[in-house]
Amino acid sequence: MASNKKYWQSVEELKESSVVETLRGKEFVQEIPTDEFLGDEDTLKESSTSRRDFLKYVGFSTAAASLAACEGPVRKSIPYVIQPNDVIVGVADWYATTIADGFDFANVLVKTREGRPIMIMPNKEAGADINARTVASILSLYDEKLRLKEPRKGDANILWEDADKEILEKLNSLKAANETVYFVTGTLASPSTEKVIKDFTAKYPNVKHVIYDAISEDGAVEAFKEIYGKRALPTYDFSKAEVIASFGADFLADWQGGYEGSYVAGRKVETGKMSYHVQVEANMSMSGANADRRIVAKPSVQIQALIRLYNAIVGASLPVKETPVDAQIDKLAKDLKKAGKNGIVLAGMNDKSAQVIALAINKALQSEIINVESLNLIRQGEDATLSQLVNDVNTGKVKGLITYDVNPAYSIAGFEDAIKKLDFSVSISNQDDLTASVAQFALPAQHNLESWGDVMVKNGHYGLIQPTIAPLFNTRQVQDILLKWTGVSQNYYDTLKEFWSANILDGASWNQALHDGFFKKTVVVSETEEEVSEEEGFGGVALGTSVLEASKSLSKVQETDFELTLYSSTALGDGKYANNPWLQELPDPLTRATWDNYLTMSISDAKKLGFDNPVKDNGAIDGNYAKVTVNGVTI
Repeated sequence: MASNKKYWQSVEELKESSVVETLRGKEFVQEIPTDEFLGDEDTLKESSTSRRDFLKYVGFSTAAASLAACEGPVRKSIPYVIQPNDVIVGVADWYATTIADGFDFANVLVKTREGRPIMIMPNKEAGADINARTVASILSLYDEKLRLKEPRKGDANILWEDADKEILEKLNSLKAANETVYFVTGTLASPSTEKVIKDFTAKYPNVKHVIYDAISEDGAVEAFKEIYGKRALPTYDFSKAEVIASFGADFLADWQGGYEGSYVAGRKVETGKMSYHVQVEANMSMSGANADRRIVAKPSVQIQALIRLYNAIVGASLPVKETPVDAQIDKLAKDLKKAGKNGIVLAGMNDKSAQVIALAINKALQSEIINVESLNLIRQGEDATLSQLVNDVNTGKVKGLITYDVNPAYSIAGFEDAIKKLDFSVSISNQDDLTASVAQFALPAQHNLESWGDVMVKNGHYGLIQPTIAPLFNTRQVQDILLKWTGVSQNYYDTLKEFWSANILDGASWNQALHDGFFKKTVVVSETEEEVSEEEGFGGVALGTSVLEASKSLSKVQETDFELTLYSSTALGDGKYANNPWLQELPDPLTRATWDNYLTMSISDAKKLGFDNPVKDNGAIDGNYAKVTVNGVTI
């Protein structure tokens, strides 16, 4: 018997809002001029259509398949003329490998069909967590427009043999003249690649390797080195925490790689384990949204609050300014002292002094949440060395620059013009980005899913990278490029296998490690480290001296009416995947915004400054533009 009841899908439909009729017939409110996409490439460049509209059409409609099929590399993979014996049509294969792009590192399982990767999942046996960027990185493999497909000199393609010959001639010339060449990479965390680079720089001693992370954790790494003698990050186990105090550290997102797994394990009511989490921050973060108590404080106030917390826990009297959050910090200090070894303090500022204070508090608590022996080896960028590099390039003190998988022409202000003035510049990249476009030579590197390699993100925990598809374009791995330039005839796969047999496996099976995608070794702490006194860090630096110097540095920080907090997007991270429509259309988990680069502030401040943020009938926000000026630079 049919029902006469009527159901509404939304309040707008109940009210017969105009937006319902607008959306009923089509997904996008504004008409996308699709006819402009059907011409040649020049027509597309001159089109008035926005990039967002184009990707809406190409990336999110059935027309995407037909457009991509015209030139896409997938078409070259099937059908088979002679089907390989180990491939069964319609049956998926899974490969254990590792994603490592300089910013995100994860042990993963890759699903393939007929030799094509189609899905990425976490390798749970390796204890891996993955994020949206790791999952979406598979789309960049097939990005036919953005990927570099052939070696290039200037605007013209060149054969690999010719590129090698000309580059080697230039390298040898600069070596003979003792002219400095910088080799810039992101964090590699790859033992075998570091060996390849070491051999390359041994042959060319004028080449200096510099690690550059667009989003830096240099302050935390340098603080750990000062206290514990090693340039690394500690690891944390939030599953054992009773009290968590975070000062601007969004550890549920990108801070030091993220710790959502162990955090969730420590907040399970059904098991009686429920940590108490206090977040002191300016911007609403994932961690702040999940905290039991969120204390809103500007960056300068956070620093004073951190010093006040140190004084309260250690019983010190470091100079500190009064702030509106003092009473809440005093309460937090009592909670942390009660928790003792089950308490933890985190600092998210890229400031060595603030990080020293946080490490000192954890040492005073004798915190067992922080592990200073199981080291986190990501975010190895060196800010001081990078500053020297930028100065040397800008002032003409160096003649050459080689980059791999970084885009300094885009991420460092004014660096694009500086690269153009160099006598010698090479960009090794799988993307045709801004640095590749201005370098004299642009050499196409293989995508992570086409490559061999290894990583050691935590000491003793190794991950293997293996190709899940044959190279789609005329590309080379950076390791093979460097081996060739070093004069080594052996390819990187054989080099990798030999390195693992000699240095890592300790007699274990290479094939088994490759099958599993990871290999774990027990890390033995040296007796010297075990006997370090409470007064000193592993580096032999008196902790009290480090804290005193840190507090003097922090006392110079001045509070202003408006302070800018920059953070990495949950979807885009360091921006490497800005061309990825899956990530551009991924709503921010807090603001729900997509695409836009936006400014957030309190309603009271917005009204004071005269900003308006009207919401249209279709739910879109059409806010005002703001001009932000920091250190004389306006955006």
